[in-house]
Amino acid sequence: MSGIMKVFVLLAVMVCISEAQMDHTSGKQCLCQKMRDRITSKNEIKDIQIYSATIFCDKVEIVVTNNSGLRYCLNPKLKAVQKLMASIMKQKTSSTARPSELTSTTNTARV
Repeated sequence: MSGIMKVFVLLAVMVCISEAQMDHTSGKQCLCQKMRDRITSKNEIKDIQIYSATIFCDKVEIVVTNNSGLRYCLNPKLKAVQKLMASIMKQKTSSTARPSELTSTTNTARV
């Protein structure tokens, strides 16, 4: 194989690797691949986790755990979901209970 051919093959490999890495880190590693378009009863919700947008996932994700342990994602753009989150945040700020622990990318609310 000639020297110029080796350079082209090396460049092609480098382009393929960089493309693969770009797809991997540009918002494609979200937890929620599918989202529910409706909410079950608020009484059935055990836990809600809110994941902020990051370099790995470019959208806000809301993961709900119900009383039976099933986890699913909610669409944060739905009005019903926004109302639910507003009521939970209102409850959380008005209560005198110990604040929950927060991390930089995750907020957890116990309902």
